[in-house]
Amino acid sequence: MKSTALAQIVVGVVVECRKARSPWLDFLWRPISVFVGTPSAVPWTRIGEEGDATTFYAGATAIELHRTETTNYRQNLSSGMPALWVVLRPIAANSTSPAFDILTVTADPSEGEALTDAGNDLVASVPMPAAIVGAIDGFIAEHHIERPFNKRQRDRAGPQTPGRCNQDGVNSK
Repeated sequence: MKSTALAQIVVGVVVECRKARSPWLDFLWRPISVFVGTPSAVPWTRIGEEGDATTFYAGATAIELHRTETTNYRQNLSSGMPALWVVLRPIAANSTSPAFDILTVTADPSEGEALTDAGNDLVASVPMPAAIVGAIDGFIAEHHIERPFNKRQRDRAGPQTPGRCNQDGVNSK
């Protein structure tokens, strides 16, 4: 399917795996950061270890920017703590494959929240790097169109309108 995005920002995703303190889970995974660009490392390269936590470069993806979402991007940037939402999808357990595929990274808070609703996907927000803040701010400046809010007026139908109940509660047709 062809993307309708007007701009894309290629990013790398870093995730952390930590030994769980639970009888139901062996490990806890979570995205911890995103950076601009693609390193020379292959996806799922171990990049650090500290105590019981191991960090991995999970791979690269693109943040897609759409002109219809500039209001949401602007809200995100003005929040005081701009964030990106990283969505990881679990894959079948196999000793030779990683635990997750990167499904998407988004700067749209509404989309990020909507992606938490269903399924087994792992969705987490991470701080937005300054370089991405600048790129999104430039995109907003170029593509944002202020749209006034127009409240719709309801039609006030009388009691003799077809499909409405009359004063006795009987449907009048």
